[in-house]
Amino acid sequence: MTALISEDLIGSLNAKARTAHEDDFASLDRQLSRRGIDIEAMVERAMGWSVAVPTWGVGTGGTRFARFPGPGEPRNIHDKLADCGVIQALTRGTRTVSPHIPWDKVSDYKALRQEAAQYGLGFDAVNSNTFQDQDGQARSYRYGSLAHADAATRAQAVAHNVECIEIAKALGSTALTVWIGDGTNFAGQQNLTRMFENYIAAMETIYAALPSGMEMFLEHKMYEPAFYSTVIADWGSSLIAAQTLGPKAKCLVDLGHHAPNVNIEQIVARLIHVGKLAGFHFNDSKYGDDDLDSASVDPFRLFLVFNELVDAEARGAKGFNPSYMIDQSHNVTDPIESLMGSAVEIARAYIQASLVDRKALAEAQAANDALGAHRTLKAAYLTDVSPLLAEARMRQGGAHDPIAAYRADGYRARVAQERPEVKGASSGIV
Repeated sequence: MTALISEDLIGSLNAKARTAHEDDFASLDRQLSRRGIDIEAMVERAMGWSVAVPTWGVGTGGTRFARFPGPGEPRNIHDKLADCGVIQALTRGTRTVSPHIPWDKVSDYKALRQEAAQYGLGFDAVNSNTFQDQDGQARSYRYGSLAHADAATRAQAVAHNVECIEIAKALGSTALTVWIGDGTNFAGQQNLTRMFENYIAAMETIYAALPSGMEMFLEHKMYEPAFYSTVIADWGSSLIAAQTLGPKAKCLVDLGHHAPNVNIEQIVARLIHVGKLAGFHFNDSKYGDDDLDSASVDPFRLFLVFNELVDAEARGAKGFNPSYMIDQSHNVTDPIESLMGSAVEIARAYIQASLVDRKALAEAQAANDALGAHRTLKAAYLTDVSPLLAEARMRQGGAHDPIAAYRADGYRARVAQERPEVKGASSGIV
């Protein structure tokens, strides 16, 4: 496997942290033992956890007003894979990448799959793109794609998604993620019912092209760029579409794509109940679809989402096999640092939710002991599992402190010498 970060450096930094780490790990072991929890079982659980990194996430994002390019930005899918390889090498919990087509198109996907494997990476869901026009495109998506009023434009969008299915097969991916920006900005601009019907009809054609073993993930978003109406604006619309299309279609939940104050964990529970939860795009938000670093604003909400997921896993919920991916925009940080930090925080929420005393929680709920049930959740949430997560990383060859190791290695400065500086800036989030 190709080493992009000095293994000697990782080992040296881990050795320096070893004494304090072992003390912290032993202390957590004693704490968990008093609660009847085997820390070794939890370390194994953490070692088995993985969340996908989006190839576009390693580039510098932006705001609606400007994008400020960062040093050493990836120029192509090959640079993106290298950056994702760094994240995996240090965190050991990001074993797959999620590509975006046509941004990541190449002529030889078999070779790309082999290239990713050199970094210890495989491929997660392939994402199609009909929310922006590409060079040489015959028809514009300015007024929509799969729900467009023009049948030829819809056919063009369908063909692109079918192409993405073929790419997914070549990469060993088992899912196609479809998000569209279709909608309206003016009342009366389009017939709301007809747009949804156009979308369903187009998606049925794409669905028919799915091979055995591949699923379709439907992503909803309340607004942007359609601010009056969006065709797939919420989990209800997504669920209607998924149920209409068939068992291979499921609903993807992006943590930023909801109305303010919506109870996201309840949405998760409902989708699990009907066997239609595809998985997650993890990020955090304050006002809307902010695409902030995961757990940077509301870590308790992330924990509550995982509480539902771990509960579903524990009771063997039918059809429960969610896919997990980080989906963030990094405007003021090094994208690699932000993605590593988020990967750690997502794993933290997963392990904390795994510490919940399910028996005590069920008993408190059955007795209508509201505060007792809440305290049971908080006991798990307030447990600092940092030593456990660090132990899981180090046992797999990762870093005790991924961000500190990354900074000490100087990877960003090194690739900045190899990758030409991006000139100028453009508006819009990447």
